[in-house]
Amino acid sequence: MSGAPPLAGLRVVDLTRYLAGPFCTQLLADYGADVVRVDSVRGREFADAEGRDTYFFLTANRGKRSIALDLRSAGGRRIVERLLEGADVLVENFRPGVLEALGLDPQRLRTQHPRLVIARISGFGSTGPYRDRPGFDQIAQGMSGLMALTGTVESGPTRSGIAISDVLGGMFAAQGIAWALLARERTGQGQVVEASLLEASLGVLTWGAGRFFERGENPGPAGQHHPLSSPYGRFRARDGYLNIAAGNDAMWRKVADVLGHPEWCGDLRFATPARRVRARDALTAEIERVLAGRDVADWVTAFNDAGVPCGPVLSIEEVFRDPQVLARDMLVEMAHPTLGTIRGTGLPVKLSESPGRIDRPPPLHGEHGAEILREAGFDSEAIDALRAAGAVKLP
Repeated sequence: MSGAPPLAGLRVVDLTRYLAGPFCTQLLADYGADVVRVDSVRGREFADAEGRDTYFFLTANRGKRSIALDLRSAGGRRIVERLLEGADVLVENFRPGVLEALGLDPQRLRTQHPRLVIARISGFGSTGPYRDRPGFDQIAQGMSGLMALTGTVESGPTRSGIAISDVLGGMFAAQGIAWALLARERTGQGQVVEASLLEASLGVLTWGAGRFFERGENPGPAGQHHPLSSPYGRFRARDGYLNIAAGNDAMWRKVADVLGHPEWCGDLRFATPARRVRARDALTAEIERVLAGRDVADWVTAFNDAGVPCGPVLSIEEVFRDPQVLARDMLVEMAHPTLGTIRGTGLPVKLSESPGRIDRPPPLHGEHGAEILREAGFDSEAIDALRAAGAVKLP
């Protein structure tokens, strides 16, 4: 029988908004942490006209409990202070300086709660000339080089189809929190964990930056094909697109065989990896001329049967009908108290002995306020007073 999730028993106070911070704390909730999301009494960002949560909130906040506080009020800040008494982690993604302005200076908190891990997610980090700038996903995509590497020569720099800098910032922050908790097991001390959208995006440049470091080249948009190998990229078949990845000469020969043109292997233009890269346009035209005769599914089967990595380019709708996606539980359904059944993506990391779990839908605004206050030691009279003062909004 599987054991408890790896973060079971940990309490996280979540002061985050938008996407990077909530995605971070959702990862912690998925793997067992009790995440208390501190919402604003004034409502949530990106709710619809009727005040209902939209996909923007629903995709980054499952597994959490919600309390709605006015952090500008003394009562709201007092509640947060009380929550921190029993917390292991505090996560925030305010602009640098805002947490301090709220009276929650990290240095003071570390003195009062030496085991507390404080995670801070920002656009650009806590130091440097841009520290005070507001940081949003597309700004970080552009300033990190990700946009410069994405798209085609014709399109110019292109943003990712998702808020990838936000997501990377949240992922690295969650990883940093896990490392800090592991270090706490040895030292007994918490610490401050910093992640920024810019640094997270820079942190995944890998060969994009390496190419510049090695050759002094300024790489442009990578387009649809691998810069160092061919055929390795996106190709058009009769009814759609597929990706073929022939990463070496042996695979190239198999590609030529599957396409019914083994003579291509004797063509001097395609004789070596470097020549195939130089002749990419001509080779792509030849391949697509053949691919046009059959559907994507036929080619995917044929290439994979021959040992050539190949897969279709799927729409989001097609992704969530794919048998591999379904077999790996990457589509989950949850009962939501006002929206009925909602769907989401599953857990991307499977642990054999202490797996994560998805057992709580995204919370309604302030849904768990009363129970969270009682757990923090507030009695009915104190809760009523806080509510009357506007420090907390209860359902």
